[in-house]
Amino acid sequence: MPNRPLPPPASHYLLAAQGWLELGDAESAGEELAAIGVEHHGHPDFIEVSWHLEARHRNWERCIEMAELLIRASPERVDGWIHLSFALHELHRTTEAFEQLLTVVDRFPKVWTIPYNLACYCAQVGRLDEAKEWYEKAAAQDRAAVESASEADSDLDPIRSWILSKKRTRKDEL
Repeated sequence: MPNRPLPPPASHYLLAAQGWLELGDAESAGEELAAIGVEHHGHPDFIEVSWHLEARHRNWERCIEMAELLIRASPERVDGWIHLSFALHELHRTTEAFEQLLTVVDRFPKVWTIPYNLACYCAQVGRLDEAKEWYEKAAAQDRAAVESASEADSDLDPIRSWILSKKRTRKDEL
């Protein structure tokens, strides 16, 4: 059963926190989150924005805790699973990040960011053929988004020349 939206005024503080994060003002975002009553701290939307605030501060251990809370509160939301693997990867626990995310790849078959992140993790641990396979699976779901995301993603540097050659080949075929 999906969670109900936060009621006002908590929902207003949450939207303000999201806005401040988008503007790059983590301090103001934290102040808005702090205004939300403790009775709403277990709500998935609160946890989600809190994760982003912790990520802004690069508090990856805390991000793991927040992602695990989000997964427990709302396992049907893909964000918790992606956030957990991302935080693990940022802590150089990339193999663990891969294994964790792999467990939900079939649960969210239309989410391109899962195979994309799996490609990144494989590339970082030297499993280059597997990285290419995951990259292709992600691109099959949303080629434009994958190509855009991969342009500046250093995690894919080990397969960068392959990605560029695939892109040139597609361009030549048009």
